[in-house]
Amino acid sequence: MRTLLFIIICTPFLVCAQIDESDSLKLKADLSLTGFLQEGNVQTVIFRAKSGLSYRPSEKIVFKTQNSYVYQEFGKSKADEDILSLNFLYFDPSRKFYPLILGFVSTNFRRKIDLRTLFGAGVTYQVFSSNGDWLKLSLSSEYERTQFNEFRFNKMVYNGSEDINTFRSTIWVNGRYQLVEKRLIVTHESYFQPSLESSNNYRWQADIGLEMPLWEFLNFKINYLHTFESVVIESQKEEDMFLTFGLTLKSY
Repeated sequence: MRTLLFIIICTPFLVCAQIDESDSLKLKADLSLTGFLQEGNVQTVIFRAKSGLSYRPSEKIVFKTQNSYVYQEFGKSKADEDILSLNFLYFDPSRKFYPLILGFVSTNFRRKIDLRTLFGAGVTYQVFSSNGDWLKLSLSSEYERTQFNEFRFNKMVYNGSEDINTFRSTIWVNGRYQLVEKRLIVTHESYFQPSLESSNNYRWQADIGLEMPLWEFLNFKINYLHTFESVVIESQKEEDMFLTFGLTLKSY
């Protein structure tokens, strides 16, 4: 058996868990590329790309975008090909309370989602921010349109509909903390997103990271992602969990 293990970690800018829009820097960016290839009796291909950009065109306006692409193939059969783009426009994020406008675009091969768009607005409360530690709570309301390429669901009320449209409300909790004399960094980014029209249509996500500094600009990172979506294609599971390991390279 011939097995080729190929791992790529490419960081032309910086890799970080979260970009804080309240930071005074005019421009912050990150990009990470990772891959895994195995050939022989079993063929496995995994490719992941993630980028983030925060730009402050004026003193009181900040635009932030986070984009990711995932492709996975097992035994020459495609398992995942997902695109996710999260875009925010913040107004005067240095204040305790500040408004935001958001727009999300995503696709999900495994969940049979051709296109999902979500647009809305909300407000963020900055609980505290000091020396790189911060905690923020946000509340927003959005209109979502999801186009599926199948029409049989785990909840029969949606059967026959390839498009599911609804108004949602979202509660966000984001934070970053430096512990043990900054030798351990904890980050979390979570949300709960119920439909305002149907009680059986909701989703949530918890994204938790642990980082341990290796050098001044390099950290070792462990990340746990847990997602739940109540309305899925028939026979699919509602939950997904991912545990990943990697490096964080930062320029500040």
